[in-house]
Amino acid sequence: MELRHIRYFLAVAEEMNFTRAAEKLCIAQPPLSRQIKDLEEELGTKLFIRNPHALLLTEEGALFRQYAIQVLNLVDKSVEDIREMEKGLQGTLYLASVEGHAPRLFSEWIGGFHKLYPHVQYSLWNGNSDDVVDRVMKGLCDMAIIMEPYNAEGVHSIPVYQEPWIAMIPASHPLAFREGNTIELSELAAYDLIIPSRASRLQEITDWFQSIGKKPLIRCRIAHMVNAYELTREGVGIAIYPAAAAEIVTDSSICIKKLMNPSVTASYVLIRSKSIRLSHVAEEFIKYIKTCL
Repeated sequence: MELRHIRYFLAVAEEMNFTRAAEKLCIAQPPLSRQIKDLEEELGTKLFIRNPHALLLTEEGALFRQYAIQVLNLVDKSVEDIREMEKGLQGTLYLASVEGHAPRLFSEWIGGFHKLYPHVQYSLWNGNSDDVVDRVMKGLCDMAIIMEPYNAEGVHSIPVYQEPWIAMIPASHPLAFREGNTIELSELAAYDLIIPSRASRLQEITDWFQSIGKKPLIRCRIAHMVNAYELTREGVGIAIYPAAAAEIVTDSSICIKKLMNPSVTASYVLIRSKSIRLSHVAEEFIKYIKTCL
């Protein structure tokens, strides 16, 4: 058995499709299929159940996947350790985040970490919380910043930031002319609202209104705050988002007011998988982050 067999197996186990795995590995599909069959023959068992329209791991395949990940982690660590003996800390950090304040947090941490370890490289990915958690659980990134609430028992989490929720109100809307930079939640109950698309956010915001005996009028659920901003500019509704959304407002077409009664906050957490071992560089990055908090 060679390392390439393990890498090929993990690529197929990740994609659950020989064609996509071959494209990812930059090889043709027939040789990839042959390599997997050779591996199965060497192990004396089937690793995949090959159905006409689906590919599934056998029980033996699932177990081998756990060992394969450990083997490659050990190989990668040995390479990192040897290189670091000569050149200092290096390697690639694979990071993911939601929008909002999370990209700024990573940028600040990377900026400081880069001064200490200039040979480290970075790969950053952005998406919604569910997609980001999925990447962490699959080992596609070392760590990520998401917003609470989230459903993922298989991750360690560290609180890293909080910010208030705001209302983005069209400048021509009657509520925009109210004095002060705050607005009570009850004042929004009669108007169409634009909110984040996550199901947990819908429940959270609905609960806020129920606590004051109201029911929200949800007009749009949007995955990205830029879209919420543009719809607010067009007068489609009032957007309720964490305060970082105010940073994309570049003109006077939208009025920003902090939500009050109840006063609510959005919490960001740094997460990593409980079951996947971190690289040395990722471990050092988390240590650095903790010194910044």
